[in-house]
Amino acid sequence: MRVLVAEDERVLAGFVATGLRRAGFAVDTVHDGEDALERLGLYAYDVLVLDRDLPRVHGDDVARRLVAGASRTRILMLTAATAVEDRVEGLDLGADDYLGKPFEFPELVSRVRALRRRSAPPLPPLLERDGLRMDTVRRTAVRDGRDLDLSPKEFSVLQILLEADGAVVSAEELLERAWDAHADPFTGAVRVCVSKLRAKLGEPGAIRTVQGVGYAL
Repeated sequence: MRVLVAEDERVLAGFVATGLRRAGFAVDTVHDGEDALERLGLYAYDVLVLDRDLPRVHGDDVARRLVAGASRTRILMLTAATAVEDRVEGLDLGADDYLGKPFEFPELVSRVRALRRRSAPPLPPLLERDGLRMDTVRRTAVRDGRDLDLSPKEFSVLQILLEADGAVVSAEELLERAWDAHADPFTGAVRVCVSKLRAKLGEPGAIRTVQGVGYAL
């Protein structure tokens, strides 16, 4: 899943982005509302972590424009204004959730995951196919009872392939869904990740390449 963090406090933005990446998300960061709207117009984000008090374009106006455009991006407002009336106002603007500062990071991750589940078609927490078993809640994966020591990126790619249920997923879609906006489409990042994933899955080969189209389980 892809997350956009719009936060003008750069240290906090970096902290949030780093933590979300470690949790397996593809994350981009911006520091004002104008840049947030520009990124949201370019990429299909699952969740926007939005500071209300953004410069250039206020966070409230970013939320209003997303709602007016019928965007599928879910909004988690992250702000120091935590009074009941502030939360009510934020939710009335179109935010899907509201988390006050300071916050506990595990709660932020949990709320982002919950919003993603609301924005995507419902999927079971356990994904299984051909001896592969993935628990998307506990972030574990096994093959034929053997634990797979997957990196966050490998886990994301395998999850996308499992969700496809045998259908072919293009390299472009994998790059769009599992990498952030800084990923160079010409670096072969997807090919390298799939190669490492194949090695960890072992024999018999579980991921097949459909030449010129993409990958499938």
